[in-house]
Amino acid sequence: MATSRKPKTPTLAPATMSEFDGVRYLHLGTPWVQGAMRIAKPHKIELEYVQRMMAWMLLSGRLHAAAGKDQDGEPPHAVQLGLGAAAITRFCHKKLRWRTTAVEINPSVIGVCRLWFKLPADDARLAVIEADAGAYAADAAHAGRADALCVDLYDHDAAAPVLDDEAFYRDCHALLAEGGVMSVNLFGRDVSFDRSARRIATVFGTGRILMLKPTREGNTILLAWRGGDRPGREELERRAVAIEAKFDLPARKWLKLLQNLPERLPTAA
Repeated sequence: MATSRKPKTPTLAPATMSEFDGVRYLHLGTPWVQGAMRIAKPHKIELEYVQRMMAWMLLSGRLHAAAGKDQDGEPPHAVQLGLGAAAITRFCHKKLRWRTTAVEINPSVIGVCRLWFKLPADDARLAVIEADAGAYAADAAHAGRADALCVDLYDHDAAAPVLDDEAFYRDCHALLAEGGVMSVNLFGRDVSFDRSARRIATVFGTGRILMLKPTREGNTILLAWRGGDRPGREELERRAVAIEAKFDLPARKWLKLLQNLPERLPTAA
């Protein structure tokens, strides 16, 4: 269930890890996998749903702009709400070379990621902030500063997003720069999916939201963007080829999985 806008300080499960067949897994006191890293290839995104979280790259004009930088020379800015095993954070910092901010409430997760999941120390382009994601998103000082926003906020039981009300998604919309893209991990087979999708569509507009078909495990990634038009099919295909060639991500598969939301979704409660 979603938390209130000003939740009480939660009881945070300690981060632990396991290893199997060359892959290191992050847990929060349960067998549920909260993230993973292939030890021999730490900057390659291991889990399929986390790879799909990067499908925002298809819709990002900033990523595909010729210069890739602002007029003042600053790289674009990627924000992650929820660190997980730091796969997206490592990728955005190391591979994309974007300014990267990760917001994680659990200090144990940050510590384990630094120690065991190759999360580098903060530098001029990287900031890992121990904070509540809802409070970060609601802070007007951050408004309009994210060119990409990845939201993956599940508790130790991985049952439902811990921040999932319409006010939170309005704050996420405000975080985005014009043309910025948000990706959200939801469980497509969970009864909460329709409610979450409706809330996001209410904030962003149905014309600015897409979804990828669920993974085998049931993770459904929603993409929503602020302003701008959706690129045409030919442009999306060109971008997918470029992403695969440069970043070794299955972008053409993402394109095949992209679809509109179902026409009928229950009203958000």
